[in-house]
Amino acid sequence: MGRSRYKIYEPTYPHFITCTILHWIPIFTRTETTNIIFDSLKFLQKEDNLKIYAYVILENHLHMIVSSDDVSKTIKKFKSFTSKEILKYLQIKNVKTILEQLAFYKKAHKTQTTYQLWQEGFQPKLIKDERMMIETINYIHQNPVERGYVDVAKHWRYSSARDYEDIKGLIEIERLF
Repeated sequence: MGRSRYKIYEPTYPHFITCTILHWIPIFTRTETTNIIFDSLKFLQKEDNLKIYAYVILENHLHMIVSSDDVSKTIKKFKSFTSKEILKYLQIKNVKTILEQLAFYKKAHKTQTTYQLWQEGFQPKLIKDERMMIETINYIHQNPVERGYVDVAKHWRYSSARDYEDIKGLIEIERLF
């Protein structure tokens, strides 16, 4: 988990997490970058027993409710892999402006790399009960609506809101209701 001040005391329980791109740079405006996220999550579902209860991907951050055999280790793998793959994609596509920003805002202690994609940490919050789970799922699904991107949550392509409306989403989830 690195320098995060958040601690996970129940590593196998569901947690609400947020992963944010450094300096809120809009990385997920291209299908290819969101596909890297989904590919990583699908791999971790198989390899790390990752369970996804809800998710939303916006242009510069994502929210999820997840559990695994060890949430901290799983998210560390997720962020490491997605960072490498997204940076590789940006370099291949010669997206200079974003790469320059990721180099400029990189934390000084990150001396082994040229760029930093993700902000440190992922702000895990333990889902304590069913009421909290339902409220958090609703918060996640309403994110694009609150930002004015869509009028109805299920219309946001990169969200599990579709799954909760009996519409097949882009990745398998553990639907609760």
